[in-house]
Amino acid sequence: MLAEVVRGLSRPQPELSPKYFYDHRGSELFEAITRLPEYYLTRAERGILATEMPALIERLGVRTLVELGAGSGEKTRCILDAMSAAGTARAYVPIDVSASFLQETAKRLRLEYPELAVIPTVADITEAVRIPNDLPGPVLFAFLGSTIGNFAPPAAIRLLHRVAMAMPAGGHLLLGADLRKDPAVLEAAYDDAAGVTAEFNRNMLRVLNRELGADFDPDGFAHRAVYEPESHRIEMHLVSLRDQRVTLPGGRAFRFPAGSTIRTEISCKYDRASVTGLLSAAGFALEEWMTDVEERFALALAGAES
Repeated sequence: MLAEVVRGLSRPQPELSPKYFYDHRGSELFEAITRLPEYYLTRAERGILATEMPALIERLGVRTLVELGAGSGEKTRCILDAMSAAGTARAYVPIDVSASFLQETAKRLRLEYPELAVIPTVADITEAVRIPNDLPGPVLFAFLGSTIGNFAPPAAIRLLHRVAMAMPAGGHLLLGADLRKDPAVLEAAYDDAAGVTAEFNRNMLRVLNRELGADFDPDGFAHRAVYEPESHRIEMHLVSLRDQRVTLPGGRAFRFPAGSTIRTEISCKYDRASVTGLLSAAGFALEEWMTDVEERFALALAGAES
């Protein structure tokens, strides 16, 4: 972790990995973000899941759901409900970096779905995708939200390729992708009026202080979210409000002049052609393309290329 943080802060544009958002508090803040009026993504995706999953799950006969970056599993219930209704629900494997949040999710789901084997797996999907052996098939991998957008295209392709390598024969991938739209709508979704996203962004610094013994002053940074039209992505930054010096273990120090920034997240936005290209480069073939009525968000169902 220290080595990764040092590498990121040493770049011409200092940056930190968005995976450090998600301690228990960060996970709670993100769940609060999904309920904000500006954050349309979760509502749009949940609407697609509620509409499309019953027929899709019955057609595929899915018996195991593996979810990457599971979080609270709220939207996942649309898939699990469809599996239960079809009589095929056997196992759910939520994968996330936050162990405590994952255990809470697993506990709730075991009560709600007593017939389901819930197998929480703490892992960093940016490094490896490993699942338990002998899961009942067919297996559906779900990568929901707009999480794939947190990776620039080369990194997104590498991640999806790792999923393809971990997927048993006959498996499928269900990929969530936020679609390109009015930049004002996009920027509002990442810079809400209530300031919840700003607190979520600054919480990363608290995580680094606790886990590494760093001395960031979270109140010394402001939140900024801006859409970059050429790269079709939102960028979130922490903007230094004054000249600052931050130290890390081993005496390594970084200076942040007033107005300088640390990039904490990118969120790429897609159209059908760009999603198809990502999937193909990773070894998948697009089988179905599902959007909400307003075409703000898409779910792509993909299988292994023959």
